[in-house]
Amino acid sequence: MKKIIKVVLIFLLITIAYLVLVPVAILQYGKNKIYTKVENIPQYNVAIVFGAGVTSDLTPTDILKDRLNTAYRLYLEEKIDRILISGDNTDELYSEPQVMYDYLVFTLDVNPDDVVRDFAGLRTYDTCARAKEIWSIDRAILISQGYHLSRAIFTCNSLGIESTGYSATQYEYVNEEYYKLREIFAIHKAVLDVYILHPEYIGGEPEFDFQE
Repeated sequence: MKKIIKVVLIFLLITIAYLVLVPVAILQYGKNKIYTKVENIPQYNVAIVFGAGVTSDLTPTDILKDRLNTAYRLYLEEKIDRILISGDNTDELYSEPQVMYDYLVFTLDVNPDDVVRDFAGLRTYDTCARAKEIWSIDRAILISQGYHLSRAIFTCNSLGIESTGYSATQYEYVNEEYYKLREIFAIHKAVLDVYILHPEYIGGEPEFDFQE
């Protein structure tokens, strides 16, 4: 009986260590690859902006708007040439990429030729996988809030995109503590996706060749 208890305790300790250390390792991994000052960023051909929901009147949420404004700033500073916007488009009445496109092109006056829409970026994994396999992107700067960037950088790098990140965080968001807590579980899912599950993603033909 004592041996069984010992084995169970060892198993529990290993499990707890795994649950704690994996997020810590991923967060630390990404921390060293995240920029917060424009002047420090090297030049990139493309920035990838991840979707983050739209409002009922089909405008970007505050979180998404900050991501788009950040991409626009890098674009104006000529740190990036083009912007790949990726998000959920599973409902004909709900299209994150289209809302993102409209905001960049019609509100911020970004050249439409420099904005590319990915209509199947349902998750961070999908966005990274499609950026690599559909658009053949090998190097990119990822734009998102700080709490999400480490996972995004880990995922894209693991899928073959040499990635760094730029934080779009402008202030403390409503429910930000919840997002940070959720990110811990999302990191574990990302590790499983990258190393074990290798989930399928929606294919398709690119509307733009980033290699040109």
